[in-house]
Amino acid sequence: MPTPDALFRFACRCALAGVLLIAPVLSLAVAVITVSDPWVRVAPNGKSAEVFMEIRSSEVATIVGVESDVAADVPIQRPGTRRAAADKIPLPAGTHVKLAPGAYRFLLPKLNRSLKLGDRVALSLIVEASDGSRQAIPVNAEVRRRSAYDDHLHPHSHAH
Repeated sequence: MPTPDALFRFACRCALAGVLLIAPVLSLAVAVITVSDPWVRVAPNGKSAEVFMEIRSSEVATIVGVESDVAADVPIQRPGTRRAAADKIPLPAGTHVKLAPGAYRFLLPKLNRSLKLGDRVALSLIVEASDGSRQAIPVNAEVRRRSAYDDHLHPHSHAH
């Protein structure tokens, strides 16, 4: 009959083996990316636009690129009013990252077609996970004057 000490050592070895077997599976977790309120604001001259949205990732991830059907190049803009490019936007796990005027945002510098209010713009966010794997997140953004949230806060009135 095994001693209690031998049983304890056997149980510990089994537990360690179980952890070692499941560890590779845990590293394969895929980030769940949620995009809300995507919208596009066209510049007054109609030749360029900026893209805004709110993004949340379930895992640590990074936006490393953006593609669109309306512009050949879609640079990531740093926070601030001057046009300064960024290489990426960090997405901390479980945190809402807001792309907004004056904050991080995407630039559509040379539109290949004119955009009017209500048009839809297809984008693809290239998101890199902490293990280096990448996924493309499709986004369909509406051309607006301001965000839907701002419209809700400041509804247009026709009172005279």
